[in-house]
Amino acid sequence: MTDTDSALAAVLSGPSGLGTSAARVLAARLEPAAAPAAAPAPGYADMPWGDGSASPLHCPVLRRDDEALAEEVDRRLVAWAVDCGFTGAGLEQIAHAGFGRLVMLAHPDSDDPDHLLIAAQLNAAWWAADDYYADDSELGAAPTELPPRLALVMAAMDPVAPAGEFTRELDEALRRDPILVGLNSGIGHLSRHGSAVQVQRVCYSTFAMFVSWDAYAAWRYTGAYPPAWEYLAARQHDSFYTSMTLIDAVGGYELPAHLYYDPRVRELMMQAGTACVLVNDLHSVAKDAADEHPVCNMVLQIAADRDCSIEEATEATVELHNSIVRDFREGHEKLLVVPSPELHRFLDGVRDWMAGGFEWHARNPRYRS
Repeated sequence: MTDTDSALAAVLSGPSGLGTSAARVLAARLEPAAAPAAAPAPGYADMPWGDGSASPLHCPVLRRDDEALAEEVDRRLVAWAVDCGFTGAGLEQIAHAGFGRLVMLAHPDSDDPDHLLIAAQLNAAWWAADDYYADDSELGAAPTELPPRLALVMAAMDPVAPAGEFTRELDEALRRDPILVGLNSGIGHLSRHGSAVQVQRVCYSTFAMFVSWDAYAAWRYTGAYPPAWEYLAARQHDSFYTSMTLIDAVGGYELPAHLYYDPRVRELMMQAGTACVLVNDLHSVAKDAADEHPVCNMVLQIAADRDCSIEEATEATVELHNSIVRDFREGHEKLLVVPSPELHRFLDGVRDWMAGGFEWHARNPRYRS
């Protein structure tokens, strides 16, 4: 181990000195729950995708594919969606989106359907908000209505303090919209399994994501679409990073805050979240371009910036994705010196989310039609 590695390990291993012995005793009581037996990390590979005409995507290799577990999570998810008030097309969308499969693939260190359901519920509700509030004009998404809708989402996820007579009308509004009910319920489910720290981590990563959604709405409303660099800056805070905040809660343990928020760990999560969202953009190009008011998409932004074909912009996006994944892999390897089982399990989970996200997008009918 080099001097640099030793220093890094010391910084990330947590506080020391006067008054920290009690903290270490508490930490000893919070040992991470045992993960299901799993094969060693399967590494990375170049994966064909789409119709195979574009260059492959460099991704972590999938660790688990358990269709029966995915079906059980989906069964529970649909029952939950009915309880939240989803009906008709909205319920059909949740029933056939494959969120049970997504969380089964992306969280291989848990085989508990109830823990996996936390991620399925919140991802389903985030996707519904994205479709119905932000992205899809045919489903009622409207740029000028997005900010006030998101303000109510924040109140649903992180309940505001009582405000006398005004609270009744807020409560009624929160109960009228199944998306708001779903987000409130999903956070409630998380709070029964995770800590207050984990709940607030999820809430505030969601609220940061909403700032990017508002930026997209302004760009669509004005028609002044951003250059690719500006879109990507916003996209990094609107990525699957938000979904990854659930990794330890779903796994039944908690990554300590001084590790979770360390800049090196946060950079790895940002890289992984951005890589996953570039996969999403690559699979969504045709759907996004066909909207009456096209949403931002990295491929479309590059094509506009460079006045090039979609095929050329696709190759540039693939190259960017692969570079980001390789940077993640290198950064992950550097943190192997840190003496923290929770950190290693968590970063393995981040890597596994990339693998699961790739597989889910590759097989999901939403991105193949």
